[in-house]
Amino acid sequence: MTRRWELDAFRGLMLVLMTLTHLPTRLAHHMGQPVGYVSAAEGFVLLSACMAGMVYTRQGRRQGIAAMRQAFWRRVLVIYGCQPLALLFLFTVIALLGLRTSQPAVTNLMAFYLHNPLTGLLAGIALVYQPPLLDILPLYILFMLGSPWVLAHGMRHGWRSIMGLSLGLWLLAQFGATPALYGYIVQHTGLPVPFHETGAFDTMAWQLVWVLGLWLGATTAIAPENLPPQARLPGWMVTAAVCIAVVGLVWRHAVGQTPAPDHALVNQLFDKWLLGPLRLINLLALLILTLRFGASLVARLPRLYPLEAMGRASLPVFCAHLAAVLVVLALFGEADPRRPWWEDAAVIGISFTLMLMVAYGWPHFQPRTRIKRWLRRPAAQGLSEEASTDWVAGSSK
Repeated sequence: MTRRWELDAFRGLMLVLMTLTHLPTRLAHHMGQPVGYVSAAEGFVLLSACMAGMVYTRQGRRQGIAAMRQAFWRRVLVIYGCQPLALLFLFTVIALLGLRTSQPAVTNLMAFYLHNPLTGLLAGIALVYQPPLLDILPLYILFMLGSPWVLAHGMRHGWRSIMGLSLGLWLLAQFGATPALYGYIVQHTGLPVPFHETGAFDTMAWQLVWVLGLWLGATTAIAPENLPPQARLPGWMVTAAVCIAVVGLVWRHAVGQTPAPDHALVNQLFDKWLLGPLRLINLLALLILTLRFGASLVARLPRLYPLEAMGRASLPVFCAHLAAVLVVLALFGEADPRRPWWEDAAVIGISFTLMLMVAYGWPHFQPRTRIKRWLRRPAAQGLSEEASTDWVAGSSK
């Protein structure tokens, strides 16, 4: 499979926006949701699911469903291995730095662990306890675990029932189904982790973005002509998408990241963590515009090599961004407008230097371990290089 440099560059751009949003600098507020009430999280999850749909569908058609499923399991093991390492870094290095410097930005971030160390550690390894910023990988792992069955069903029986079920789950989430289900589990198992410590993303709602991306990718892999090309998108749909996108963009930068500061109901309709209805509409409008104008725009764009490098090595680059953000929070605390500009510029510059070093250095890092050789067994050779470096992830908060 030929690499799609524009998709790598787009993933790299999502990592850049994610980092600028997470770093506690004066740019964080301005770079969050820059194109409307849609963040880098939606773009990254949708794009990564699309990539997974393309790559693994091709492998499933070429080598069979069993080989595709095994490839998913191997990728899940790689991603899961990053989560305990991130938790260990947070619970040791960052905890020591934060406690030494008395930074509420760190102590609040890991408050449950500081009060319940053993429970926090075990629940974190089990992906139940998810501190802020460390709730992205578990979301990705869960979606990847379910993807083989979704893709297999789509390949054999079509996507209509899958999309209907996904939309139904999203609708249930809008009415509080996720916390109700978790409460039922806690009641019958005695699970000691409060719901608000299980991650900010509502999994039942966000699966819709992932399933939509899988469908786009799988459709492209099986029959690219089935995707709505420029000429087949209805004019009214494109016009409506342009209007919605423009309204969202102007509203976001005129009012701020909170769409209606004095109206809780309106804000809930745009809620990021629940993927509120108006937020979903904004996302779909941008997706329609991408399908309509993306190809012609890419044809005119120059190659963005630094972004491509970060997109190709998205998992290690994401981990580098996470380490940088946690260290900055431990040393400097939350964003402070009184902080000198040069300090914020230095924080951003050092963080991106680290990410670029990881992006360019990672392809040359080949540890000679038995586990690595096992992950590259012949059964996995059907995956392209694109699949071997792809991950989802992401969200920007």
